[in-house]
Amino acid sequence: MEHLDKPSRSPRTGLPFRTIYDGWNNARCEAGLEDVRIHDLRHSFASFLINGGRSLYEVQQLLGHSSTTMTQRYAHLARETLLQAANTVPMAIASDFYGATASSK
Repeated sequence: MEHLDKPSRSPRTGLPFRTIYDGWNNARCEAGLEDVRIHDLRHSFASFLINGGRSLYEVQQLLGHSSTTMTQRYAHLARETLLQAANTVPMAIASDFYGATASSK
């Protein structure tokens, strides 16, 4: 990890990089994503984590937010994730009902 202690330098000027904008702008333009801002990636990162089952607290820590309220603004639940969450209730009820019925016979 020693390389992390030294600032990255521009191969053109030999000076430390002061911004990542040029590299980011080139990458997004080459990918055809001219409208994507680097800040948009924070929202995507948070949403992928939440929809992947990570807790709001974990995402809060990863993003460096001081409150979960801010994290909730970043993390957007996918419709499919919400449907899966809602379906856990009838599945649990059915399991309890049929499990109790089957064991009492």
